[in-house]
Amino acid sequence: MDLLVVGGGPAGLATALHAARAGLDVTVWEQRAGIVDKACGEGLMPGAVAALAALDVHPPGRDLRGIRYVAGPRRVDAGFGAGPGRGVRRTTLHALLREAVLAAGVRVDQRTARHVEQDQDGVVVDGIRAGHLVAADGLHSPIRRALGLNRPRRSPPRHGLRRHYALAPWSDHVEVHWAREAEAYVTPVADDLVGVAVLTTARRPFDDHLAAFPELRERLAGAGLAGPVRGAGPLRQVASARTAGRVLLVGDAAGYVDALIGEGIALALAQAPAAVRAITSGDLAAYERDWRRLTRRYRWLTHALLGATRKPPLRAALVPVAQRLPWLFSATVALLAGPVGPRGVTHGGPARHLDSPHQGWHRK
Repeated sequence: MDLLVVGGGPAGLATALHAARAGLDVTVWEQRAGIVDKACGEGLMPGAVAALAALDVHPPGRDLRGIRYVAGPRRVDAGFGAGPGRGVRRTTLHALLREAVLAAGVRVDQRTARHVEQDQDGVVVDGIRAGHLVAADGLHSPIRRALGLNRPRRSPPRHGLRRHYALAPWSDHVEVHWAREAEAYVTPVADDLVGVAVLTTARRPFDDHLAAFPELRERLAGAGLAGPVRGAGPLRQVASARTAGRVLLVGDAAGYVDALIGEGIALALAQAPAAVRAITSGDLAAYERDWRRLTRRYRWLTHALLGATRKPPLRAALVPVAQRLPWLFSATVALLAGPVGPRGVTHGGPARHLDSPHQGWHRK
């Protein structure tokens, strides 16, 4: 086997699809069965829609024409100049990517990686040898921890909560509602379905957070609940590097700042071909350089927004300032909506052991 991908979410499946199209013999391991749901804003930026189209994956859903910031009676809009984004259920996206991977002849096994070791010629995972390993195993990547690549977080932890409401969308924009302690992201994902995701440092039930957005709560009043509340976090995850030997980290496993600007899927879709190029060229160091270039805009914008909204007075001023400087807001949205990366870039160690899926990795 040329490549083993651990993690069968969008990042891992996109990597497997690029690898198969590059002629590599690739297998995916995913510990969860079937189509997996998770807490996700479910808004694909135009760059992510384009990256999926390049893979011949065309998710249904609702076109997104821009982003709207809302704070009480104040609101400001900016449209996507690069074409529409797409609001789509996470499960729908996962199912389409999985179907494309299987159609490409990639094997997808329900299996957990427990024991990883590597030498100059390859990686051995639970007795299975592969030329390279891509860890796309999520925000709290066990493989990242096993490789000693985790770094401590210095900022207050933020978490996300998401719930769906059965009602017709009232906008073709992603609405971001701002309150003192949280943001609420409203994304139309079907003709009769709206997703609401809350990001916050305060640990409270979803309905308690919704009370901070009276206009939004009024719009949702009477709508049926379409599924449970799902949560994720802490969102910020720091990795010291994206490669270790013949192992590469892709997607959230490679490090994550915050879901604040909604580029998570777009970043994963850009990292996937970059990782495959590094593998096929034999230059794994190129992936670290590409990763830094691909994520620079996301890291800069997210750090800037988080810094600007951490203090209540600055947070309260965000939407009024965007109203007074609409050109600045539009320019920021244009950066967000474009192809990932600057100037449109899209592109033997010791053994470790994992005793169970709920324990940390330990060096032998």
